[in-house]
Amino acid sequence: MKKLEKTALVLATLLVASASLHAEAKITAPVTGKGTPKYMFVFVGDGMSYPQIQSAAYYAGKDAAGIVDVVKKSENPSDSPEMKALSFYQFPVAGSASTYDATSFAPDSASTATSIFTGYKTHSSSINVDITKKIKYRTIAEQLRDQKKYKIGVISTVNLNHATPAATYAHQASRKSNYPIGLELVESNFDYFAGGALMEPQDKNKDKTSIYELAKQAGYKVCFDQKSADALKNGDKALVVAETLADSDSMSYDNDRKDGEWSLRDYVRKGIEVLDNKTGFFMMVEGGKVDWACHANDARSSIADTLALSEAVEEAISFYNKHPKETLILVTADHETGGLTIGYAGTDYNLFLRTLDGQKISYAKFDSDYVSSYKKNGTSFDDVMKDVEALFGLKMPGSNGSDTNGGLVLTDYELGRIKTAYEKTIRGDKSRNQQEYDLYGTYEPLTITITHVLNAKSGLGWTSNSHTGLPVPVFALGAGQEEFKGFYDNTEIYKKVAKLTKVVKD
Repeated sequence: MKKLEKTALVLATLLVASASLHAEAKITAPVTGKGTPKYMFVFVGDGMSYPQIQSAAYYAGKDAAGIVDVVKKSENPSDSPEMKALSFYQFPVAGSASTYDATSFAPDSASTATSIFTGYKTHSSSINVDITKKIKYRTIAEQLRDQKKYKIGVISTVNLNHATPAATYAHQASRKSNYPIGLELVESNFDYFAGGALMEPQDKNKDKTSIYELAKQAGYKVCFDQKSADALKNGDKALVVAETLADSDSMSYDNDRKDGEWSLRDYVRKGIEVLDNKTGFFMMVEGGKVDWACHANDARSSIADTLALSEAVEEAISFYNKHPKETLILVTADHETGGLTIGYAGTDYNLFLRTLDGQKISYAKFDSDYVSSYKKNGTSFDDVMKDVEALFGLKMPGSNGSDTNGGLVLTDYELGRIKTAYEKTIRGDKSRNQQEYDLYGTYEPLTITITHVLNAKSGLGWTSNSHTGLPVPVFALGAGQEEFKGFYDNTEIYKKVAKLTKVVKD
C-alpha cells in the first residue's frame, strides 16, 4: 500500500503543481484546512478520471502556438503548449481513489456512488443495498439530514432518479427501478433537487400518481421553467427540472446549450441561495453527461461538460471564500468511462486539439437532428458529408488544407470508414458482429465513426464504450482537507466525511 500511496501522491502533485493557475474564480480565503465542515459540496464528474480532466485542461489552453495544419518547433517560449488549469487545480490537496465494486474492477455508477455515499461495496447496478439485496445502507446525506439537521441539495445534468443522484437518497436492488426511486426522492424530504427530468415519473404503465404530483403534495415547489426556478428563495423546498431537455430528458450537453439556457453553474448558484442557513447544508453536484459523452467516445462533448463542471465548482469556491473555516469542497468521480487516452499512434507525440473546434454539436444532437432524418429520407452520402463538414469540420479528400498534422481533410481511408458506417446507419442495421461491436458499440455507426476520426486527428483515442478500472482523483479544499490526500479506496470518502462531520453510522 505504501507504493500505491507514493504513486498517487506523485500523480496528484503533477496534476496540481504543474499548472499555472488560470482559473476564473480565485481562492482568496486562507487554505489552512482548519475548522469543522458545516457546508459541504461534493462534485462528482461521472466517468471523469485523469484523462478527461487533462484533455479539458489542454483543450482550454493552447497547443503549439494554437495552430492547426502545422507542427511548429519554436525557440520562442510563447509558442509552447500551455494548459489552462481547471478551477479545482487550485485546491491544496489532491488524492486518488480506487473504484472497484463487489462485482467488477470496472464498476458502474450505482455501486461506486454507493461506496462514496455509504462506505460500503455492493454489486454493479445496486443502489445502497448489500450484495444480498436485503440490507439497506444509510447515506451520508440522510445522516447529515437526521443527525445534524443539515439541508440537502442534489443536482445533476442527467435524470434526477439516475444512479448517481439516486445514491444520495434511494435504496434499491436495481438502478432501473425508476418509479420506486422517484418515490424515495419525495420521501427523502431533501430540500433542493435540480437537473434533468425524472425517468418514468408515472411508472412504466403510466398508471400511478406522478412523482411530480406527489412532490407537490409533499410541499415541494415543482419548477419546469427557468423563470419559476429563478423565483425560488432561501428556505424553499424545490424540485427543479431543466426548461430545455435533451437526450433521454437530460440537460443539454454544454456544447449544445443555447444562449440564456441555464448551465450546471446556474443550478449550483440557485442551490446555494436556497440552502444557505446557519445549521449547515450538504450539496451533491453531478456532471453526469461527461459519462454519457465518453460512452459514445465523443471527446469534444466530454471536454465541454468537464469544463462546465469546473465552472460550477467556481460557485462553491466563492462560497468558501466567505466561510473558509466551515466549508469543505470535494471534487471527485465515480469511475472512468471510455478508456480515454491522450496520445494516438497516428499523430506520434503531437496533439492537435484545435481540430475539435470543428465539432459544433454533440453526438446525441447530431443523431436526433440529422441522422434520424437521413434514415427516414435516405439522404445521399454526398449530402451527408456536406453536413459533416459544417458540423464537425471534416473535409472531403482533395479539399484545401492538410490530412495530417492536425489538418481536417480526410484521407481516403478515413472517408472509407465513414462511408461504410453511413451505409450501415442508412440501412437501419442494428446487428453487430464482433468487429462492428468493437467499432461502433451500440451507437449509430455513422456518428461514432465521425467522432472517432475527429478524435484521432486531434491525438485522442478510446479503448471502450464502457467503464474502466482507472482510479479517480479526489480534490479537496476547506475544513478537514488534509484527510483526502494519498491513495485510498472510494469507500474511504464516506468515512472521512463522516469523521469530519461527526456522523455516526446508523
